[in-house]
Amino acid sequence: MGKYFACVDHLKSSWDQVCIAFWERYPNPYSNHVLTEDIIFREVTPGNCLVSRRLLTKTNRAPRWMEKYLPVTMARHAYIIEDSIVDPQNRTMTTLTWNISHARMMSVEERCEYRINPDNTSWTEINREAWISSNLYGLSRAIQEFGLARFKTSVAKTMKGFEYVLAKMQGETPSRTLAEHATERARVTALAAKEKAKDLASQAHKKQQYV
Repeated sequence: MGKYFACVDHLKSSWDQVCIAFWERYPNPYSNHVLTEDIIFREVTPGNCLVSRRLLTKTNRAPRWMEKYLPVTMARHAYIIEDSIVDPQNRTMTTLTWNISHARMMSVEERCEYRINPDNTSWTEINREAWISSNLYGLSRAIQEFGLARFKTSVAKTMKGFEYVLAKMQGETPSRTLAEHATERARVTALAAKEKAKDLASQAHKKQQYV
């Protein structure tokens, strides 16, 4: 059984601005792990929706405790597919993202829906869901814990990257103080989860020795 994560975030910008920023968000100071982005498919449907598929290349550094369980030749890069549908009539943008590299070791699927915040129509609401799973025998729990911690850290960086790009679009000076604060909080959470994952991995390794 994998890990499930859900959250609701808000951006203090209009839905139109956020949709534009979505396509302009790389590079930014919080996305150094994103190496390349390529559009591999795009069309406008008869209903006037913009449907796109992109291929992203990201760094894929495994934690040190996990490296001893992995092949030495395992690539340090990961390929990600990102599908998106922009519906200008209903004012929604839906994205679905998943990794196609190392999916047996760890699979991460994310679904986001961007819509106008019902309580403040000048803001954008993001409903985010994620599913993390692993089929690696004996280590699945530890890997899933690690994956969940990394995903939460990634969400914090994604939001700060969005805010950075939106501030530049609006001619403002992006705030790094708030970003550093958010990053530090995410780092503390990730470290705690990493220690838990290490413990689970150690337990799994001991069990394998007695099998």
